[in-house]
Amino acid sequence: MKRTVIIHSGGMDSTVLLAHLVAEGREVHALSVDYGQRHRRELVAAAVICAHYKVPHRIADLRGLTPLFGANALTDSHIDVPEGHYEEVSMTATVVPNRNMLLIATAAAWAMSLKATSVAYGAHGGDHAIYPDCRPAFADALDKAIRLADWHEVSLERPFVGMDKTAIVKRGVELGVPFALTWSCYVGGDKHCGKCGTCVERKEAFLRAGVQDPTPYVG
Repeated sequence: MKRTVIIHSGGMDSTVLLAHLVAEGREVHALSVDYGQRHRRELVAAAVICAHYKVPHRIADLRGLTPLFGANALTDSHIDVPEGHYEEVSMTATVVPNRNMLLIATAAAWAMSLKATSVAYGAHGGDHAIYPDCRPAFADALDKAIRLADWHEVSLERPFVGMDKTAIVKRGVELGVPFALTWSCYVGGDKHCGKCGTCVERKEAFLRAGVQDPTPYVG
């Protein structure tokens, strides 16, 4: 049985990926990361989802790195989370420097200790080019580096790279994913704000997929 460590944020993409890997019959271990994000509510969602799928789940505490990330809307409460559709300027405000490399490297370390064959994360074709660490060139380079990082070779998988968020929702429906348990909002309240970029994208993905959105929004 193929063993894989998945980076699981508690969001839609990583949850559908989790269900996808489980459906393939893999032995899945899920890793969430606390990097000081204001929306730590996603970590609660991740734990609930992993319990639902009976998948081992761990949270890596990287909060010691938070002061190194500088001014951004995800880890600095003094900066407002942009609302509406993401444009280049507003998206830049949500960039946590080198976040995906940190998350993937941490997951790779666990994968190597577990003798897993791969690390998987939910990068997809709809990810915006403004995020440098969502680009295929970044993932390709990191895959090569991870393969060389230990005597036990681990690869980097991103099965959804050819799909957009709407297609991911449709795949989630096929797999019976409990979307109501997932968390997307960057604001981090008790409910999805309904206005930040991730909430807007979430709403649109369900709408375009023709799937009822089970999410309670504030606005």
